Amino acid sequence: MWTVIAGIWKYLWVFCTTAGRDLRALCRMTATAIYYRWALRYDYTVVDIFEKKVLSNPNKIAFRTEDRQWTFLEFSRCVNQVANCFQQLGFEAKDEVCLYMDSRPELVMMWLGLSKIGVVSALVNNNLRLQPLLHSLKSVTPKAIVFGPAQAQGLEDIASEITSEKSKMRLFCLGTSKIASRIGAVDLEDLLRASAMTAPRVQHKGSVHDKLIYIYTSGTTGLPKAAVIKNSRFISMASIVSNITPSRPSDIFYTCLPLYHTAGGILSVGQALLFGNTVCVRPKFSASNFWNDCIKYDATVTQYIGEICRYLMAQPRKPEDGLHKVRMMFGNGLRPQIWTAFHERFKVKELREFYGSTEGNAHVMNIDNTVGAVGFVSRIAENVHPVRLIRINEVTLMPMRDQSGLCIPSRPGQIGELVGVIRENDHIHAFDGYASKTATSKKMYRDVFKKGDAAFASGDLLVMDDFGNLFFRDRIGDTFRWKGENVSTSEVEGIVCRVSSKADVVCYGVTVPGSEGRAGMIAIGDDDNSVDLKAIYDELKLNLPRYAVPLFARKLRYIDRTGTYKLKKRELQKEGFDINVIDDPIYFLNSGELVKLDRELFQRIMNAELRL
Repeated sequence: MWTVIAGIWKYLWVFCTTAGRDLRALCRMTATAIYYRWALRYDYTVVDIFEKKVLSNPNKIAFRTEDRQWTFLEFSRCVNQVANCFQQLGFEAKDEVCLYMDSRPELVMMWLGLSKIGVVSALVNNNLRLQPLLHSLKSVTPKAIVFGPAQAQGLEDIASEITSEKSKMRLFCLGTSKIASRIGAVDLEDLLRASAMTAPRVQHKGSVHDKLIYIYTSGTTGLPKAAVIKNSRFISMASIVSNITPSRPSDIFYTCLPLYHTAGGILSVGQALLFGNTVCVRPKFSASNFWNDCIKYDATVTQYIGEICRYLMAQPRKPEDGLHKVRMMFGNGLRPQIWTAFHERFKVKELREFYGSTEGNAHVMNIDNTVGAVGFVSRIAENVHPVRLIRINEVTLMPMRDQSGLCIPSRPGQIGELVGVIRENDHIHAFDGYASKTATSKKMYRDVFKKGDAAFASGDLLVMDDFGNLFFRDRIGDTFRWKGENVSTSEVEGIVCRVSSKADVVCYGVTVPGSEGRAGMIAIGDDDNSVDLKAIYDELKLNLPRYAVPLFARKLRYIDRTGTYKLKKRELQKEGFDINVIDDPIYFLNSGELVKLDRELFQRIMNAELRL
């Protein structure tokens, strides 16, 4: 009897507690849907909406950096120069161009101008070099590469591949560079200066359903994949920040996140292009200047990733900590352990943690500052936003299914993979996939909640509480997150195998006290002590961005394989770099130098005394 009463009371308590939040979320989602339906009704592209903002706010600051600012009218004229320039060069609708540039407003100017004549831009990570860079460039079908002086060396290193008769890619450098001249690049600045600032003579009437840009994501396996971002998806994602966080027309945004990624390049940039906000850009994050920048720009909204918050907390306390006007920060990866301390120290009223991916449809947001939650799913109206957790087999890492062949939903307290039910022609729940159809199919589950349906597989494990709050737990598959970037283990393994072709190797992420995400670690079979770690690390440093180079290396004296001759990665990952339980020699990349891990160094790492 009392058990039944307690159960009813708990249900009513949960229902009443969540109903108000669900209602607020529903109202904000409705506002987003109305905005999207408006764009859909009139078939507006991002360019169309931006031009409306230019007409209504010609003299308002659109973008601002440390050394320059553009009003909406000035920015529009620069966009027209890009459009006219490439139209005169013979570029047409549906052509593709790779942009390999610094993270500045000029990058936005370039892809927006190209989209004005129907050209689709691929935003290449400017940290990439050699094989990962070449792979990214060839993942699409570019007629040209536009790059900055800082990226010229990266292109020269692969010049033989991109300037061959077979590739036929034209090269344009936005700036002066001796290297650019050596590889036959054209000075784009001269061409832009000679181009008209008025609208292109031949107008391209695009559609809301057209491809706008490609944004690269590592997904769960392999090298970077080019995720398709249609106009509709850009509009939908940007409107989430405007309507669901929500922001205000008077807000000034500050971002120091890369503009070739979704967070900076859509969620922040979109506030200027679609909603008329001022967006201030710093090309690279600086912990010591973060709050000074916010004060200088009068920023009221800014972004974070977990590492940014940790770096800010590590800075010495100073008056600027509380002198800014930032009322809201949004992002992902804010650790529950520092959430409250961060809020109290920096006096930021609203922390909007969210979960999502560039290509996926499983997006959630924490709208009520629940500490540690990445978002929530409604337990009252589950079909309004069909994002769920499903049970995963820990060995196969595949969905567990019931007798009917359908996936098994996770209950509160049970860890599960987050999936989003795919609904075609739905601005929130569609899945546009990648440039590669094979890669697209690998990110979908079939027969999930009913026969014939499909869902996007996020590749991430989360857990839900009784109120529907979601908490991140881990990643599935061959990707882990470090320094705010996704690292592909198969990419690392491929480089190691090129150097030491006979050695068995696996790469995985390991947790490090005091650090967000997982640091890279490789385990290499070396029963005869023939593996040259220095040669391997020289190649890793040459081919990978700094964040992707493994911090730890383990030489395996005894190789324990599975029945299919693969190293047992899961067991190795559980052991990590703990020299108290591992007899194999372990090495640590300390300030760029590979050193053997001893007990003193191990303890310093465990005490978070080293800056990684």
